[in-house]
Amino acid sequence: MSGIFTDRDEDEDGGAEMEPRQEGTAPPRAPGRRRSRTVLAAAACVVVAAVAVVGRLGLGGGEGEGPAAPPRAGATVTVSRQTLVERTRTEGRLGYGAEIPLPVKATGTVTWLPEAGTTAERGDTLLRVDDRPVVLLYGTLPMYRELGVTTGTPAPPAPGKSADADTPSTAPPATPPPPTAPQPLRGMDVLQFESNLAALGYTGFTVDESFTAGTERAVKRWQKSLGLPETGRIGLGDVVYASGRIRLGRAGVRPGAAVGENVLGYTGTTRKVVVDASALEASWAVRGSEVTVGLPDGTPVKGKVASVGKEAAAPDGDGGSSGAPPTVPVTITVADQRSLGRLESGPVSVEYVGRTRENVLTVPVAALVALAEGGHGLETEDGRFVAARTGLFADGMVEVSGPSLRAGLKVRIPQ
Repeated sequence: MSGIFTDRDEDEDGGAEMEPRQEGTAPPRAPGRRRSRTVLAAAACVVVAAVAVVGRLGLGGGEGEGPAAPPRAGATVTVSRQTLVERTRTEGRLGYGAEIPLPVKATGTVTWLPEAGTTAERGDTLLRVDDRPVVLLYGTLPMYRELGVTTGTPAPPAPGKSADADTPSTAPPATPPPPTAPQPLRGMDVLQFESNLAALGYTGFTVDESFTAGTERAVKRWQKSLGLPETGRIGLGDVVYASGRIRLGRAGVRPGAAVGENVLGYTGTTRKVVVDASALEASWAVRGSEVTVGLPDGTPVKGKVASVGKEAAAPDGDGGSSGAPPTVPVTITVADQRSLGRLESGPVSVEYVGRTRENVLTVPVAALVALAEGGHGLETEDGRFVAARTGLFADGMVEVSGPSLRAGLKVRIPQ
């Protein structure tokens, strides 16, 4: 190590290489010069130690796993070409996402509620209102009217008039016409409902946009299975539509309370991870980008960025008073849900790829030495010191460049 801090004899070409001082051959120096050199050596030792610590901790670069065992002091390593990948780790939270209120349109008293965490699918009862089931069906169009066949009667004729326009006729009123035949109700909501009814096994009608007498008969059979009066009509509050299977959350009321807007919340059934990423450093969050989710027990799980919020907000509980940068929510999906085990919620880590440097010269970070004249260098196998510019730090390695560096060059780990 002592050769690192030897003053260079200036030569004409100003080359970057230095010859190390040989033990016992250095000419005597003036006391003042020796004191200056000793102080410089001590300062440089601190820098070398700091560089080594940075390399071992992964600071200034990726936070991925480093080498299995760092090179020993005095060992020789080879300058090699490889691709360095900077990995950064941040915190996230596993869960099912934010709960959404169920659009329950039934009116009355809540008489039964499911347990939080219950999974519901098409045909399941979500809750009971006035002891009537509210059933889940699949679709994107909300329930906005009663469904059933319609029966209409034509408008009665206007009262007759006598010849004298100012005197009402005294003729007896005409007999009202009989009611018209039932008319099918039409609409996309009918098609959506009939698709669900057929999927539940109640058929005997054509799945289309018309609610016909055949649909009515199938509805009566369905109502019988639910223990409801067989009216053949679907009330506004009898069903709730969702895009698929859902997971029911905590109820906003207790049995015996009136139905309200937040009577029951729900989420999807797929677990996901949400990261509140700094809006200033969210360039990694690109839809489709792959990340690694670290579970609390250390198990790594593959994930993918599914969506990135468009509105930045102050960190939770901060209110913007601390000056911390705003964050945007980044949602990460995990395709292999079984890899998450039985864990349903909790803190996790998310590791993503930052910068990448391909086909660059690299050495272990521990090989760097701090030169007395500034900057970094490497000690060659024959004891010379060559300057090295540093680039990306990642996984215990560092990108280096310089006119005297090449792949295959042997360098020492400083003692």
